[in-house]
Amino acid sequence: MNSKSGFFLKLAQSGLQNLAPYKPGKPIEELERETGNRDLVKLASNENPLGPPDRVLAAISGEHGNLSRYPDGGAFYLKQKLSERLNVAPEMITLGNGSNDVLEMLARTFLGPGTEAIVSQHCFVVYPLLTKALGADLVEIQTRDYQPDLDSTLKSVTERTRMIFLANPNNPTGTWVSKKEIISFMNNLPSSILVVLDEAYYEYVNSQDYPDGIELQRDYENLVVTRTFSKAYGLAGLRIGYSVSNPEIADLMNRIRQPFNVNSLSLVAASLALDEMDFLGESIAINNEGMKVLEQTFSLLDLQYIPSAGNFLTVDLDQNALPIYKSLLQKGIIVRPIEVYGLPNHLRVSIGLPHQNERFSVALSEVLSNFQS
Repeated sequence: MNSKSGFFLKLAQSGLQNLAPYKPGKPIEELERETGNRDLVKLASNENPLGPPDRVLAAISGEHGNLSRYPDGGAFYLKQKLSERLNVAPEMITLGNGSNDVLEMLARTFLGPGTEAIVSQHCFVVYPLLTKALGADLVEIQTRDYQPDLDSTLKSVTERTRMIFLANPNNPTGTWVSKKEIISFMNNLPSSILVVLDEAYYEYVNSQDYPDGIELQRDYENLVVTRTFSKAYGLAGLRIGYSVSNPEIADLMNRIRQPFNVNSLSLVAASLALDEMDFLGESIAINNEGMKVLEQTFSLLDLQYIPSAGNFLTVDLDQNALPIYKSLLQKGIIVRPIEVYGLPNHLRVSIGLPHQNERFSVALSEVLSNFQS
């Protein structure tokens, strides 16, 4: 047996050799084990603090008797429901094990050696990870005040460009681009280049200038829109998301989609969640109120933050954020350090329930006071 360090690394695909594994936010269970504290607040992963709707939980319980059977591989009922809700044909919908799964299908379909993908600085870390893993080249465009620079993106397009990833709003900055900007961008982009518009936080945005990507997709066949049930619908643990695209693109994605990539519980839960409009409204209202609380907290502490359209807020601590993150952990508060996004002085804070936001605000004030004394 060959036990030399790096032996198997040399055998791996070249795109993997310089990649680091994706590092998720700290699980609440891990901090419980480390500290023995059960009174913890997790504001690290942009989850819905309300949890899933009650009716969805009841439906999941009723599905337990069918767990010995494979799920509907074609997801007929959920696709029909999404088709009616979104006013798109079922053959335009691709379901995934979370929207990350859909993003991977898109990347595997169109990216490889000799091609390139364009992303913005501070983009969702999965875009560069997928691009590099597939041996494609990554082109990163610098942001302007954390906003995507679409003019520079257009100027960076080459004959090797296959895909442009654009999160709207973006994670971790919360910034977004307007309908006017997207339309101008699409009108000036060659139709042979795919634009992946990641709308994971779509439901939280409240602005007349914000574009509905699925509405725009009707005019641009090279536009692919991804959304998820993980955020506003409270189903992050069930991992279900989807894309809406030209049927030909959806067909190509389905050729590499894993059979039964969405499980039975997820299909039932997502279908019911679409009808939970009161729950969705409550989730959005709690987020709006929590956002105001965090903005006020940061303003009182004289901290700069990036205005956000998502369910999180990213704050600039004007110093390395890791020691402050660790001090917050000791107080039972989990937030997200984001040095991996090129923001070592920032923390991303998810919006929680009122008492959770209050605990974070008090804890941050105490931690910063200790650092300053």
